[in-house]
Amino acid sequence: MTAANLPLKASPKIRLMSGIRTSGTLHVGHYWGALRNWIQLQDQYECFFGSMDLHGMTTAYKDPGQIMPWNREVIAEIIAWGVNPEKNVLFIQSLVPEVLELFMIFANLTPMGWLERVPTWKDSEEENKASDTHNLGRFSYPVLQAADISIFLGAKVPVGQDQVAHLELCREIVRRFNHLYKGKLPEPQALLTDTPVLPGLDGRKMSKSYNNGLGLTLEEKDLRKRVNLMVTDPARARRENPGDPEKCSVYGFHKLYSGDEDLRWVVNGCRTAGIGCGDCKGKLSENINNLSKEPREKKKDLLNNPMQLDSIIAAGCSRARDEAQKTLKIVKQCMKLI
Repeated sequence: MTAANLPLKASPKIRLMSGIRTSGTLHVGHYWGALRNWIQLQDQYECFFGSMDLHGMTTAYKDPGQIMPWNREVIAEIIAWGVNPEKNVLFIQSLVPEVLELFMIFANLTPMGWLERVPTWKDSEEENKASDTHNLGRFSYPVLQAADISIFLGAKVPVGQDQVAHLELCREIVRRFNHLYKGKLPEPQALLTDTPVLPGLDGRKMSKSYNNGLGLTLEEKDLRKRVNLMVTDPARARRENPGDPEKCSVYGFHKLYSGDEDLRWVVNGCRTAGIGCGDCKGKLSENINNLSKEPREKKKDLLNNPMQLDSIIAAGCSRARDEAQKTLKIVKQCMKLI
């Protein structure tokens, strides 16, 4: 059997790879955009879920000491919300060094023009310059993403519709590798998932740099304080003024966290001025807390038991490295490097 015809992996399930960029405490957007989907997908696929700290380093390089605590919190959060570390491979990106070796291989066969056309690079270039993050790491971000996926032979990647174009670049890189070296790395396919867009507390995009996020497992008191900062319909400048819930970001969160009865209460109360914005925010805080209180306690238990958490992380990274080493061997055989 020739190197190019070596079987990649015999598995009864299709492989899925996804990760969360390690950039601080997770916010509610991470749950609705990633974790909720991972929980639903974990029984259907062979899943590799990562805390992607090398991606996080592109902006946190001036204070790298915070990266590992963030990694531990991300893994604890993933488990607390219901991703099973025994069914899935949970890993920290930097602890699987084979990713970087495959990244370097992919980097050498990726034309500069492909990266220069990436929408996220072009759209954020001025912001990157202003924040001193206009660096090679961010420019080559899509190449590292391609390595992240391919090192585990990921065939499916859960993404929202807005990310399909970004995944296509990963597919092009893999396609070029297969063409040049007669390889059989799977071209990752988008697994379209429902990813609602959540605004930040001030109505802008939820972002750490804006300090407008809503932490995923905030303590109840802190949660109420953050929810009270949410912008509402400008028409409701006074308590007696009726409003339009569709123009209020608080209602957008209610659609995710509240049941039909509460939604009817919000809509009717807002349009008739039967309730105030404070009442609406109070109900939202209550419903968010009801969903997050159990994961919050599980996360605290994990972080307060470092030996247990370290054991889970070590086991996941070991499994990830085993698979990464197999892939890298096949890649080198295809390239006649071994």
